[in-house]
Amino acid sequence: MSKIKIAIIATVVGLLMAGTAGGAVWWAMKSAKPATEAEAEKHEAPKPGPDYRYVTLDKVLIMLRNQHGEAVTHYMAIDLVFKALPESEKRTKDHLPLLRTVAVKALSSYTVETATSMTVEQFAAELNKAYGDAYAAEHREAPFAEALIGKLIIE
Repeated sequence: MSKIKIAIIATVVGLLMAGTAGGAVWWAMKSAKPATEAEAEKHEAPKPGPDYRYVTLDKVLIMLRNQHGEAVTHYMAIDLVFKALPESEKRTKDHLPLLRTVAVKALSSYTVETATSMTVEQFAAELNKAYGDAYAAEHREAPFAEALIGKLIIE
């Protein structure tokens, strides 16, 4: 046999072995892929949260404090939204007069300068703290998960 024939046979055998190895790897990856995708879907799929209801409290008017000697009065108008579970939606609606009172009490101590320098998130945090304190003082649980601000106007 000549050297050329041996080289051709060796090349063909090498290509066949490489093809077989590649096919085996492809087959192994193909059969393992669905299990990996199923595991990935398990870890990526978020659990749905509770289906909240949103109870509104519109037009809470708050008179802001004046600077000493200032004759002009300033007001804040705020619309609140309470995020409540379906089973506590009615109880939240029943508590709206209390919730209005707590909001007025918590925000009426601000001056117009302080109020205009605050962000909506800061007002929401202040209100949620005030609601938490009010319900803790009565040794009761709040009927809502969080108070949100729907609209805020300062005049």
